[in-house]
Amino acid sequence: MVMTQIVAPDQIRTRVVSESTAIPKGTILKFTGAANTAAASAADGDAFAGITIEEFAGGEGLTHVGVAFDSGVFQMATTAAAIVIGARVSIGGSQTIAVSVGTADLVDGSQFGRSEEVRSGTNSIRVRLLGG
Repeated sequence: MVMTQIVAPDQIRTRVVSESTAIPKGTILKFTGAANTAAASAADGDAFAGITIEEFAGGEGLTHVGVAFDSGVFQMATTAAAIVIGARVSIGGSQTIAVSVGTADLVDGSQFGRSEEVRSGTNSIRVRLLGG
């Protein structure tokens, strides 16, 4: 599931991405190690680099994409069985979130938001970005 924007971010940041890889709008990005360089998140513990706010087609000679990083509200898919209102969340896998496990998720940079609703019958919740 690609994330759905509910409230637009206050500030937009740019990340360097592979020129040849298409990235849909609403994709959770992870830092890849090089300065300000990102790719689609793929695993629990990925360092949060933002959520794309535009479609990146790839193959057009461009290398930058706009992302929401520390503001905005998104509907996001979750791997967690239960999430309460106000819980901190982190990257939980490929394009999913999970309840943050505290210090470990702070250290690896995967904690990035706070839930604004209880996870109920669906596999998605509303999340406010707080930055990585």
